[in-house]
This record gives sequence, structure tokens and C-alpha cells, in this order.
Amino acid sequence: MNRSILLGTVAAFCLFAGCQKPGGADGAIVVGEFASLTGKEATFGMSSHEGTQLAVEQINAEGGVLGRPIKLVTEDNQSKAGESATVVSKMISRDGAVAILGEVASSRSLEGAPICQENRVPMISPASTNPKVTRIGNYIFRVCFIDPFQGTVMANFATQKLKLRRVAVLTDVKSDYSKGLAKFFEQSFAESGGEVCARLDFNGGDKDFKAQLTTIKGSNPEAVFLPGYYTDTALICRQAKEVGLEVPFLGGDGWESEELVKIGKEAMEGHYFSTHYTPEAGSPKGAKFVEDYKKRYSGKTPDTMAALGFDSALVLVEAIRQAGTTEGSAVREKLAQIKDFEGATGRTTINGDRDATKSAVVMQIKGGKFQYVDTVKPQSKAP
Repeated sequence: MNRSILLGTVAAFCLFAGCQKPGGADGAIVVGEFASLTGKEATFGMSSHEGTQLAVEQINAEGGVLGRPIKLVTEDNQSKAGESATVVSKMISRDGAVAILGEVASSRSLEGAPICQENRVPMISPASTNPKVTRIGNYIFRVCFIDPFQGTVMANFATQKLKLRRVAVLTDVKSDYSKGLAKFFEQSFAESGGEVCARLDFNGGDKDFKAQLTTIKGSNPEAVFLPGYYTDTALICRQAKEVGLEVPFLGGDGWESEELVKIGKEAMEGHYFSTHYTPEAGSPKGAKFVEDYKKRYSGKTPDTMAALGFDSALVLVEAIRQAGTTEGSAVREKLAQIKDFEGATGRTTINGDRDATKSAVVMQIKGGKFQYVDTVKPQSKAP
């Protein structure tokens, strides 16, 4: 739907039906969350939601914020293009959300962010790394690093740690996340003396990638950079083995899901990806988060998306506390001033572009498990 039409529809609904004023009937502070709870990236959405939900429960157990409980209203965008704008509009107009948390996928954050900006409702993405997300406007924030940093981390890791000089790049042309990460990897890899020997595209959701993989094999790469999501990545790595492409694959945080190894099986062995967090390199606050998460969710170990969801809620509540109000412009101002905030994923500082300045970690898949390799700080080079 055209954004101006959608916004006009929201405005008309508010005028004729009467929008709910900020705050629930019980005095609760309404916070909206949009996530992919179903569909092909559902593990991302469920993880971020569980982390967010845990944070809200803990905040409420401690008395809430400003003497009021938080009411979390969650909407499922079903991992579908076009749904995020609709559900974000609904949470603002129908539910009276004073802030929005979401999304993990950059493409879906780019759909929801203009609605929040137009309505002057602060939005915090847990894990959208495409730089364009926060450029939507001054009410849009994130608690994760962005693709220029993540791309540099993996490019430097490829050249300095793995000593690679020829790498092919395979990009999902339907994904803003994939295209952005590929761009920044290629730039940094070239600056480090590497050569991109092949550039191929695919459409996310496809099932047959053998034509692209055969072409890549013919370019004799030492590795393949694959900035995709876990469902496509697992299938691509399986088919790479089938065509005899036996080189390491490198990726970003879109790989991190327990489904990656379930789908890809032994084809994932030995590959590397960058991400935001691992319990093995955590702080005392991170260790406490892992303990609490396991208690809340029947012994399940939290992943990166859960930890970032948790932190997004904590950062929002800290800004509301500092503002002393839920009024959008005041909360926005305090979000922009967050410095050295300690959460589950470490310390977060919001910079002038409303992005988080924080470290990345590099993981390797060994024995069907994600193994910690190293931590890369924002000002440092990869190992």
C-alpha cells in the first residue's frame, strides 16, 4: 500500500472512530511490538519476542516505570512483506502505543519505521542492521550494530584470520539486509587486498540454487560470502556440497537460528558468521539474563535475537524513566542520550545516527553447534 494512503487511512480512523489515548484503561503504559511470529523467519521473531516479554515481566515485577506497569501488545507480521506497516498503524491508532519495538528483519523495519516517524512515536529495532532503517527519521533507533561494521568485521576476518584472497558473493536481491551487508563486505574486502571473483544473486524463498553455485564453483573461490537468512542459507550450503563446492561459507547475524543446523545438517560444518552476542563472551548482566531466560522458558538457552529483544525493552524503559513521561518527543530525546547502558548483549551507546555502538562476535559451526571464535570491538580490526 502507498504510504501516504496508509497514513491517511490511519488519520481518518482516528478522526471518525476516536483513537485511544496513550495508556491502557488500567493506567498501564502501552508498548507495541511487531515481529515475525510465524512464517519463514519465525524463529527470529519468537526469540526476540521472548526476550522482550521477559524484560517486560521483570520490569513489572519491580514496580513498572513511573509507577505504572508496562502492557506489551504484540502483532505478528507473519514474515510477510507489507504486513508490518499495517500492524504498526494498528498498534498506534487502536492500542495507543507510546513506543514500538521491532523488527528483526531490516526490510520489515523499513516498512514500520515511516509510520512511527509520521506519528512521532519512538521505535527501537532489536536487530535490523541495514543503515537505511534509522535514516527514516529522528524517532527511529536500534540496539544493534549496523552492516558497515558487520561487513568490515567479516571482510577483515576473511583476510586476516583465514588469509583469504578470492571470495565469491551470493546475495538475496529481495532483502535489504542481504544487499546492504554484501555491499559493505565487498568494499572492506577490496580495501584489505581481496578480490571478489564472482557476484551472483538469488531470490529469498527459492528452492534451487545449483545454477548460481555451479557458476561460483567455476570462479575458483577460496570462500563464499552469503549474507542471507537461515532458511535460505541452510539450503544453499546443502546444495553447495551437492555440486562439489567445498569451501568455507561466511555470513552475518541472519544465520543465527537453531533451524540453521537442523535444515543444513553436516553441510553447515566449519562455516563462520558474525553476530551480536554469545553467552560465552557475556558480562555478569548477560549471565543473569541467560539464567533468567532458562527459568522462564523451560531450560532453553537464549540466542542473539532474544538478548537483543530483551535489551530493546530495557533501553526504552530507561529512556521513559529519564524522561519522567511517556510523551514521544521527551522519550525520543532521552533515547538519543543513552550512553554505556549495560544489558544482556553488553554495553550499548546510541550514537548521533541513533545506531548502537557495540562489539560483534564471530562464531564457527562445529559439531553442529555454534562455537565462539572472537570478539571485535567497534574501533578495532577483526582478528
